[in-house]
Amino acid sequence: MPKTRETAVYTHGHHESVLRSHTWRTAANSAGYLLGSLKPHMKILDVGCGPGTITADLAALVPDGHVTGVDRSPDVLDRARATAAGRGLVNVDFAVADAHALDYPDDTFCVVHAHQVLQHVGDPVAALREMRRVTRPRGFVAVRDADYGGMTWYPASAGLDDWADLYHRVARANGGEPDAGRRLRAWALEAGFTDITATSATWTFATTEERAWWSGLWADRTLEPAYAGQAVAGGHATRDRLRAVSAAWREWGEREEGWFGVLHGEILCRKDA
Repeated sequence: MPKTRETAVYTHGHHESVLRSHTWRTAANSAGYLLGSLKPHMKILDVGCGPGTITADLAALVPDGHVTGVDRSPDVLDRARATAAGRGLVNVDFAVADAHALDYPDDTFCVVHAHQVLQHVGDPVAALREMRRVTRPRGFVAVRDADYGGMTWYPASAGLDDWADLYHRVARANGGEPDAGRRLRAWALEAGFTDITATSATWTFATTEERAWWSGLWADRTLEPAYAGQAVAGGHATRDRLRAVSAAWREWGEREEGWFGVLHGEILCRKDA
């Protein structure tokens, strides 16, 4: 049976404002639910690895094993290779891949990990089946995705309400599902997993520095060419509306009482023997 190929458009692109967020991610702040299951000898596949900061952390945690990071974008993999090289890691490599059609034999990896990936793919169940296929019996598939509908902030902001509505429409028009976090367990069951541990975790941005960083990157993302182009071409927003949303992010970031919570769904699925 032919495998599904990616049909969704990546909503964020790889603008500097996007990589600013992605390179902040670590195994500690983005994969804590998985770390207790890792052993030094494990062979890991990191799907949708982006600039490779989590990948490099995983490689450091399995010094007697090996980590392969894969992504759809060849350009971002150059950043990932530089990240690993800068840390002196020799047990890691990178390759271009489609999550729906992984170019690896059955039962290859002890762990297959994907962070913020399933929200962007056209067929998340097919992607999970493919991750399951390349995982060894009794190995793990570990997936974490944000849930945009579960994000919350204070104080109230009509501009941020507009951002959330607009982002949902653009992401879904691109073939993704921005409220992926709440759906992970259901998708895993449909993909054939029976041993599933479902959890949740949050990122919180509340200090002056955290608010400035989070609001700044979203203010910039809203206007960067990939996202803005998709929003305008799809009839979801005008340039003026995008500028208003960007300004609302900066205004929120300057509020001393500002607080933002990002909800993530997580699943740790053990493959049957």
